Amino acid sequence: MSANCQHEAKFDGASRRYKSALWLVLAINGAMFIVEMAAGAISGSMALKADALDFLGDTLTYGLSLFAIGMSLRFRAGAAMFKGVSLAVLGLAVLGSSLWQFFGNNVPDAPTMGWIGFLALLANMVSVLILIKFKDGDANVRSVWLCSRNDAIGNIAVIGAAGLVALTQSHYPDLIVAVFMSGLFLSSSWQIIKQSSREWQHTSNHLK
Repeated sequence: MSANCQHEAKFDGASRRYKSALWLVLAINGAMFIVEMAAGAISGSMALKADALDFLGDTLTYGLSLFAIGMSLRFRAGAAMFKGVSLAVLGLAVLGSSLWQFFGNNVPDAPTMGWIGFLALLANMVSVLILIKFKDGDANVRSVWLCSRNDAIGNIAVIGAAGLVALTQSHYPDLIVAVFMSGLFLSSSWQIIKQSSREWQHTSNHLK
């Protein structure tokens, strides 16, 4: 993945097919945020709540990406930078909340975690298949791909945590997955910020 961040990005998302793809995954992620947040509250799963927040973040990211299409490279780089910083804030919030929950003893409902995690995985696999043709591009396009990839990885981790919760009757697997997901948020945030910074600097050099 990191190798793709090293070349000069060319695709800026200005195509009808890409815009249609973004609208579709935006709708999928918005619906899954509602479903997964409700399931997280009912089951008491921090991992499901973290994944639901990721769905919300992705929905906002796709909306901002749609708005930025067709704008100048400088504007798109700035939009991507904002998304990278927002993703970092989300990651830190999930990390802090998860670490706090380590002091509790509430065991989440494993079957709900498993079924909702599987449903979320299906939704994200559909999103990844829709977006995979557009995974290489400028920081704005790249950030969309990273968000979708993170979701699919996170869902697999949630399903695994559900199995471990059922086996151990402990809340620790759930919280460990939530911490792992916060790490994904922070890693992707760094990649987005790094690429958008290069693109911003590139536009600054041309303005001189």
